[in-house]
Amino acid sequence: MGYASIVDDIAAAIADPVRRRILELLRERRLPAGRIAEQFEISRPAISRHLRVLRDSGLVRDTVVGRQRRYELDPTRLADLARWLTQFTRTDLWERRFDALETEVFRARRDRRTGDSPSNPQERTA
Repeated sequence: MGYASIVDDIAAAIADPVRRRILELLRERRLPAGRIAEQFEISRPAISRHLRVLRDSGLVRDTVVGRQRRYELDPTRLADLARWLTQFTRTDLWERRFDALETEVFRARRDRRTGDSPSNPQERTA
């Protein structure tokens, strides 16, 4: 499965508000399918289909404990999506701007200490 396909699967899985809410429920602890279904006003079979989509996309994994199927969040796939999204954030641009600002602040402090400033030019002669 290619990287683009992974991102497509994850984006499709989280496009639905019910599935996003399920992910929020699973953020802090594992829950049985029945407990998840109790949080919604839709049928248990519909919740089961949503859980299957999340499981197939790799966002959740399930384990069978006795007669219950328990679901838990698998955040590694969300990290794949986050990595893909970072190409659209301009943090590198801001980092360069902050680096340039830091350089100018350093230069201004140095010039103030040595008396070199544009408003106080000193003649340098040999």
